[in-house]
Amino acid sequence: MPKQSFSHVSTWVFDLDNTLYPPEARLFDQIEVRMTNYVMTALGVDRPKANQLRQDYWARYGTTLTGLMREHDVDPAPYLIDVHDISLDHMQADHLLAQYIKELPGRRIVYTNGTAPYAERVLASRGLDGLFDAIYGVEHANFLPKPERAAFETIFEKDGVDTKTAAMFEDDARNLQAPHDMGMRTVHVAPDPLDHDHIHFHTDDLTAFLSKLR
Repeated sequence: MPKQSFSHVSTWVFDLDNTLYPPEARLFDQIEVRMTNYVMTALGVDRPKANQLRQDYWARYGTTLTGLMREHDVDPAPYLIDVHDISLDHMQADHLLAQYIKELPGRRIVYTNGTAPYAERVLASRGLDGLFDAIYGVEHANFLPKPERAAFETIFEKDGVDTKTAAMFEDDARNLQAPHDMGMRTVHVAPDPLDHDHIHFHTDDLTAFLSKLR
């Protein structure tokens, strides 16, 4: 049962996008448009080429930004501000999810490949602000992205996370490999389950899953 499997956990690490809000919110529809526009301007390419590069870099590096930095020396700060300047007007608070997160014993943190200011805005739109002990963005990992193990190590060292007593909740299965290898309990939060050794649990409803840990 899930409750027994998490009885040792004292640090709860949550991804943000499509994890602490449902994919139906479609925030990435907005972000991807802004990413493509930024690639067009920064590299001087047309929209189809920019869209191709955006997708290719995400697949190869974990984030589009990492590809832009490594292959084109793009400055990450202006990019991150621009692509996360999206509307959250349609987001809905989830008070039940907030209650279950608040009840989790120990330390609760958010770690996203986005930025911490963006995460704070999203959390507020979901009624989840004030629940977490720390919020870490890609800027806190020296712009290294998940799924790179060095990115996790940087964040966990900053926070003092003991990975043997920690759990990671993520929508991107790639981003659970390093946490698994570091001894964390892993939960894949996504519509469809995947059969991978580095995934301990799957859920398509984070609120319902956390209710089972009470």
